[in-house]
Amino acid sequence: MLTLRTSPASPFGRKVKIAAHELDLLGRIEIVAADTTDPKDTLRAQNPLGKIPALVLEDGSALFDSRVIAEYLDHLAGGGLIPSGEARFAQLRLQALADGICDAALLQVYEGRFRTPEMRNAAWVENQAGKVTRGLAAIEAAPPAWSGKPRIGEIALACALGYLDLRFDGTWRAAHPKLVAWLDDFAAKVPSFETTRFKG
Repeated sequence: MLTLRTSPASPFGRKVKIAAHELDLLGRIEIVAADTTDPKDTLRAQNPLGKIPALVLEDGSALFDSRVIAEYLDHLAGGGLIPSGEARFAQLRLQALADGICDAALLQVYEGRFRTPEMRNAAWVENQAGKVTRGLAAIEAAPPAWSGKPRIGEIALACALGYLDLRFDGTWRAAHPKLVAWLDDFAAKVPSFETTRFKG
């Protein structure tokens, strides 16, 4: 068995879980919750950075981050998640943009969660929010077309939008009708998007 260390609300962990489901590998993976703030959690031994997700292999070694894990799962399954040729780079670029949106959104959440009000930096938060705004605008201008099984870029985008729904009350939706329609279509076609939704 492989062991996935993650947390239920992590958009990056969700990306890996959806990827595993779409590759028919979920039955080979045990999901074990990790606490990135707990110095006693074995996560820090599995990933020196103490970040999630981390995938512990059968030999005890670990892979991280979500992009590396997704590529490994694609390798195990014999492909299907990350295309070859020029299409590969379009998917990797979309994944990078979606992951960057997640990173900027997470940093905004952490600023409010871990800093006292007098320590918060409004200009820094605004800078992170700008990354989200520009990223969404770029994808709204040309939402990715896909058919059949989703690839890594589409999965990453759906998880980014899902995280914005979770932590920012879906405020992105009003200005991005094409992305709203795109996400509705993704959710209808990819049942694992709903089954991996954090409901806490």
